[in-house]
Amino acid sequence: MSAAEGISGTNPGDDSILPFQLDRAGMRGRVVRLDRTLDAILSQHDYPAPVAALVSEAALLTALIGQAVKLRWRFSLQIRGEGAIRLIATDYFAPEQEGEPARMRAWAGFDAEALAADAPAFAQIGAGVMGVTIDQGPDMIPYQGLTPLVGSSLSASMETYFAQSEQIATRFAVTAALAEAPGEAPAWRGGGVMIQQMPGEGGIAPDAPGGEDGLMSAEDVAGMEGREEDWSRVAILLSTVETHELVGPLVPAENLLVRLFHEEGPRVWPPQAVRFGCTCSADRVEGALAGFSAEEIAEMTTPEGHVAADCQFCGARYRLDPAAFAAGAGR
Repeated sequence: MSAAEGISGTNPGDDSILPFQLDRAGMRGRVVRLDRTLDAILSQHDYPAPVAALVSEAALLTALIGQAVKLRWRFSLQIRGEGAIRLIATDYFAPEQEGEPARMRAWAGFDAEALAADAPAFAQIGAGVMGVTIDQGPDMIPYQGLTPLVGSSLSASMETYFAQSEQIATRFAVTAALAEAPGEAPAWRGGGVMIQQMPGEGGIAPDAPGGEDGLMSAEDVAGMEGREEDWSRVAILLSTVETHELVGPLVPAENLLVRLFHEEGPRVWPPQAVRFGCTCSADRVEGALAGFSAEEIAEMTTPEGHVAADCQFCGARYRLDPAAFAAGAGR
């Protein structure tokens, strides 16, 4: 369906991911809008501004990439660094059934005393890596990939991952903001666009990759197949997107595609709805604790006689009776 014709089921402000294809350039991509979902993720914690910015960016990247995984699969990012911001973890849970919403969650760990409120957020991760996990279910070994943190953003690091590990030219434009509509309380909104060159016949890798630290770049990959002109043209078009167009809610996703890529023949597919969702439960906590020894359980038991466990993603607090899993711990 042409984007110019519009699509049913998408309204400004909906939490959704819209897949599209650019026929002229031979590219595919997605537009994401996270408002209630992102606000639910961030409202679980009182993150300082640099941490909130990075959690938002990681969540948007996760949604853009995760929409491609199959039903009941999980896509995750984990960013680890040696700086003040030590960990960012995100999960995208694909729908259990066709037509159901996907679920997302995200969380960050940081050293509040070492954090500088006025310093660039990405720099406060320090030297680090970004891990990618695709979990295909209990009968399959999860796929895992790793890339160093490069450039000046998580987006740049993920672009390097796709170029170096997957040899797919990829570009992201993502942003988030704490927005305040008239008569409403401030709430987080975020949006983003991803473009990817569709796989071709391949080519010869350059002798000297043009990316940081000698890694492949998106331009290197496009050049391998002689598609530099298409890549450059569409990447420049994407670079013209403005913050208010990404986060909405006044510019619907399909209208944004027409604004950016109308000469590229954009086509869209039905959007994927997204909601905040966590998989924690008392049963899962008990299952995890059952693997500890009786001595370890005793050390974790509070003076009140229970074992406390808090979910970092959703803030759920569990207070469990050690006797409930003592049989599994008695070794």
